[in-house]
Amino acid sequence: MSTYVRFLYEFLDQLLGGIITALKGLVLGVIQMFDVRAYASLIKEYSKDFKGGEWVLVVIAVVVTIVVLLLVILLVWFIIRRILKFRKTLVEQESLLEELADLQRKVVQLMKEKDELYAMKVSQLGFKPTDSALSEGAEAEGKEEGEEEEDIPENAQSSRFPKLTTIDIEYANYKIMNYGNSFTLPELVSNFRNFAASELKLYYQEDLIRLYIAALASTKLVILQGISGTGKTSLAYAWGKFLKHDSCVASVQPSWRDRTELFGYFNEFTKKFNETEVLKEIYLAGYTDDIYTVILDEMNISRVEYYFAEMLSILEMPSQDEWIVELVPSAWPDDPKHLDQGKLKIAPNVWYIGTINNDDSTFMVTDKVYDRAMPIDINDKGQVFEPIPTEAQDINYSYVRSLFDEAMNNNQITQETLDKIDKMDDYVIKHFRIAFGNRIVAHMKKFVPVYVGAGGTELDGVDYFIARKILRKFEQLNISYIRDEIDGFVKFLEDTFGKGKMHECVDYLLRLKKLT
Repeated sequence: MSTYVRFLYEFLDQLLGGIITALKGLVLGVIQMFDVRAYASLIKEYSKDFKGGEWVLVVIAVVVTIVVLLLVILLVWFIIRRILKFRKTLVEQESLLEELADLQRKVVQLMKEKDELYAMKVSQLGFKPTDSALSEGAEAEGKEEGEEEEDIPENAQSSRFPKLTTIDIEYANYKIMNYGNSFTLPELVSNFRNFAASELKLYYQEDLIRLYIAALASTKLVILQGISGTGKTSLAYAWGKFLKHDSCVASVQPSWRDRTELFGYFNEFTKKFNETEVLKEIYLAGYTDDIYTVILDEMNISRVEYYFAEMLSILEMPSQDEWIVELVPSAWPDDPKHLDQGKLKIAPNVWYIGTINNDDSTFMVTDKVYDRAMPIDINDKGQVFEPIPTEAQDINYSYVRSLFDEAMNNNQITQETLDKIDKMDDYVIKHFRIAFGNRIVAHMKKFVPVYVGAGGTELDGVDYFIARKILRKFEQLNISYIRDEIDGFVKFLEDTFGKGKMHECVDYLLRLKKLT
């Protein structure tokens, strides 16, 4: 053991001695750099041997030395200033976050006090919080606040999930229907476009509908973004009408902070679960083979990762059997049929369509959200055309899913294109220090084949996907620093994929360049 102690002592002595020597050398070097007496001594020592022209060079050497020393001082001062400024920014951000958390705690406390006051008011009337009179009082209060009154059957009113139990009653004898669908993906695009125009007077370009269908095939969260008034919400609304299931519209509010805004919460005083329309839509979808749509209108008016984080994680699970959300921690005997120990399985036949307006009143959508969603830009108003009269259709989710799977098998991205994408990935890493992970590549292998199956071309699909999912990350960079690299990247894209083939990417890059 003593041998090891001696070894450890000498080992650490070697390490610490090196560190001390390095620090000592740094200090001695700085002292030597600013030793004015040494400079003066050298000049005095050689002054007797200098001739007229050499004195000029001596003066130049002294001036250059002074400039270099001043530059060193300025550099050190600038670095210290930047560090202090960065630390100040972090402190301010932490202070704002703490203030926000404090406000949230106060809101929770106020809500708790409100419930306690309400319970005291009820107790003064001689009732307990579990009594039916309290439930009626809570319903009356909700009605005063503008909530819509719903007809709840008597045998569902005793359940803590009355709305979900009502669905159980209504669908007790429901059998999944086979609508005998036989359309193709191009026909689905055409039918939806003509329906929107002929029935709703909403006009969309065919390629936009093709992108929308491909986005549905690749992810459960589609983001429609662009300037206000171009029909983002209308597109998702028309999709619900086309499927004969009106879209469930959830108008996001600035106060949304957690998942209770989507699913609701259990009220300890009323002993009822405050069920939202989104929860009802998801629960109803579990009974059928139809397609349902939830619209998250103005989804970035609050931070998406606050209220939708759990859904993002759930929908990322590879197996749909793992798509489970816990509503309550334990089961009650009269809980809804599809609730297992307080847990609800998220139905796969529901899509979530978020609309985004990018302005000063909204929050920036983070990479965590964008990487798991498919953004579609809608910045142009549709041109009026003469549509073929088309009615709404009953469509089986399983049939549409089979069309998506068939397209993914028959229209896989060619190896030549994948090689070009790998080459582009290397270029972007080298010149912009940005890389895209396996999630985005897997996403592209779903999106592009369905886009092709719906009537598009492979390169157009790849072009649009790269522009919206990969090049979008350039916005995180300092545009002024990468400005000179943009022209080279545009030339690389045209040389690799063909001139004029990647117009979405090129247009996006040129718009970025104009921002500098």
